[in-house]
Amino acid sequence: QVQLVESGGGLVQPGGSLRLSCAASGIISRITAMGWYRQAPGKERELVASITKGGSTNYADSVKGRFTISRDNAKLSLQMNSLKPEDTAVYYCNAGDLFLVRPYWGRGTQVTVSS
Repeated sequence: QVQLVESGGGLVQPGGSLRLSCAASGIISRITAMGWYRQAPGKERELVASITKGGSTNYADSVKGRFTISRDNAKLSLQMNSLKPEDTAVYYCNAGDLFLVRPYWGRGTQVTVSS
């Protein structure tokens, strides 16, 4: 099994930056693609960015040019720049498993963008 723990959330003013991290532990050799999702109050969880084991990335249109996902073996990061109030949400780390259909999820970290 794999455990995911996010960190780095907080309160930031519009235009500011935050860096989220996700540390994976357990049988990390089974991890395939990883990603960041977010869920704002009253909205469905949505993909923010993902990265394959080979390093290919994918971004939601709303964050392209502002967010950068990166991966170093079992550690996933999300650099968020030029933050907007609409980026406010709980951000979740996600990881696929080579042998399982269901991905793993972290517990989430709150990001609040407000003046």
